[in-house]
Amino acid sequence: METFSYKAVDASGKDVKGAIEAESKDEAARKIKEQGFTPISIGKQGALDKDVNLSFFGPKKIPARDMSVFCRQFASILKAGVSVINALEMLGEQTENKRLKEAIERTQSSVEKGENLSDSMRENEEFPSILIDMIKAGEASGSLENSLTRMAVQFEKDAKLKGVVKKAMMYPIVLIFVMIGVIVVMLTFVIPSFMTMFEDLDSELPVTTRAILAMSDSIKGYWYVYLIVVGIVVGVKLYGNTENGRHNLDKLKLKIPVFGLLQTKSACASFARTMSTLLQAGMPMIDALEISASTMKNVLYYDALEKVKSGVSLGLPLSNQLRTSGLFPPMVVHMVGIGEETGNVEEMLTNSAVYYEEEVEVQTQTLTSLMEPIIIVLMAFVVVLLILAIYQPMIQLYNTLGSQG
Repeated sequence: METFSYKAVDASGKDVKGAIEAESKDEAARKIKEQGFTPISIGKQGALDKDVNLSFFGPKKIPARDMSVFCRQFASILKAGVSVINALEMLGEQTENKRLKEAIERTQSSVEKGENLSDSMRENEEFPSILIDMIKAGEASGSLENSLTRMAVQFEKDAKLKGVVKKAMMYPIVLIFVMIGVIVVMLTFVIPSFMTMFEDLDSELPVTTRAILAMSDSIKGYWYVYLIVVGIVVGVKLYGNTENGRHNLDKLKLKIPVFGLLQTKSACASFARTMSTLLQAGMPMIDALEISASTMKNVLYYDALEKVKSGVSLGLPLSNQLRTSGLFPPMVVHMVGIGEETGNVEEMLTNSAVYYEEEVEVQTQTLTSLMEPIIIVLMAFVVVLLILAIYQPMIQLYNTLGSQG
């Protein structure tokens, strides 16, 4: 995401200045127009123009599971014949997520002033653009409940997919941090306590002990080296926030063995699920592609879908454009092609989404089952190495004292 500064005029002709986040200048212009302003000039913010943000990771998004519950409850209340204003009031009272609760209350206030639901929700950054566009389509077609139900399913699938990956990766990550913690404690506190005894030995210390002692000294004497490593990690994170950096890092992510394939399958699952949801709601193909592109986590897929959208707008088949992009597997291309031939692209995309969601789950579990024993063996190796570093010189000392006696 880039930050764009803009100058615009509102409906009364008053000058308006501000900043907005978007993937491109065209998307920034679209978002400004959706706010009811007419843009005069739009430009990227420079480093000195940006607002200071003390949060390194940016504002925390509302979890997909909370959004799913919101959509599901909203649809149920509306189906019961309750008005939108009363439904929002009920949802605001029972929602536990504080940010979502405040967003619902602000939306209710705007609707009470006469604005429609989609425009009121667009004023709150807590609501994803895909949800707002779906609600707008539902308002236009008179099927708001169906749009909310479809979005509830969309958020549920999204939450499940993310949950599978997080749950599978949590155990290996915890093991790695435990291993690092044990190594740091041993090298910082335990090993130095044996230093005096080791220095009294007349004979040369074992290679293992010398290596461990050198590592222990490096932590105490050359601590700044480790700060440099931390600085490099932070630098990579900041580099990833730039346009070139994001492209290069996202390209690298797709080339990493196993993990790259997992990223590809996750992107295909997200694309297929989003497109099928939007098309089933009656949204035009071009609009659906634009919204689907904005949901892509990897910028390469965003760029690819933007090019696909341009090709489709010229009358070219969607399957042909997906193949030309070179990022979508043959499975997606063939399924979309079959849908185009049979006139049922939505169903084929849904089937593709189900397939790739299952693939992501299976591959994640397989990856975890492979990582766990490797990490455990590595931890055992480190522990054995530390034990040898301590006990080898002690055994050597006892043998020396025994021979002297």
